[in-house]
Amino acid sequence: MKVKLLTTISFFTYQLSVSQTEKLLHGKVVSQNLVLQDVEVINKTAKTSTTTNALGEFSILVNVKDSLIFFSKDYFFSRLKVTSQNIETNNLVVNMILKPEELDEVVITKIKFPHVGAADEGSTVIPSPSLQKYTGVYDGTIANGVNFIAVGTLISDLFKKEEEPKKKIPEIDFKKLIITTIPETFFTKDLKLTSEEKELFLQFCDADPKSKTLLEHPNILATMDFLTAKSEAFKKLKTELKN
Repeated sequence: MKVKLLTTISFFTYQLSVSQTEKLLHGKVVSQNLVLQDVEVINKTAKTSTTTNALGEFSILVNVKDSLIFFSKDYFFSRLKVTSQNIETNNLVVNMILKPEELDEVVITKIKFPHVGAADEGSTVIPSPSLQKYTGVYDGTIANGVNFIAVGTLISDLFKKEEEPKKKIPEIDFKKLIITTIPETFFTKDLKLTSEEKELFLQFCDADPKSKTLLEHPNILATMDFLTAKSEAFKKLKTELKN
């Protein structure tokens, strides 16, 4: 009886140890049947990451229930919880959706040009002095013609007057960085924050000097770690204020 019991315990212990062993998961990231290179593949649970190669392929160590994150600045954020089926199949295909292109604002300015053309009947045209008059050599000018150099100068001056000063490109702030890189579900599911608390929480994070470092060297894993640590301090502060 004791031998059977020990055998059973050993079997379950072995199964548990096998289930907890990390497996190398292989996969590919695509979008509209095109492979995506340099996509960040992050194992948020194990705090490890890698990037896809020129064929869109990646390999990363995982356990069942690990949370994988797929990030590329031009595509919508993608998230996946690893299942035993993913590990057994070992041929994960992740399809990312391209973000719509944001067009710069175009300002159209109406410019009125002076009428340039042949002289009206009855009008008087005063020709400019010609080299031909004094030398007898044809200088290429047309009698009673249009002075195109003067017209060109006039048009150039009009454009200069209408030209607006170039606007400086605004520097990205901490809040914009968070909105463009971190999904809403991270705040609700991982940090357990309500939509009302999120705005106050981001202001709380922005006051930390470390947020400026994240702006200079953006990294999604480092940003998530920073937000997670700040959420603990934020919740502690809320508890102290209530008491």
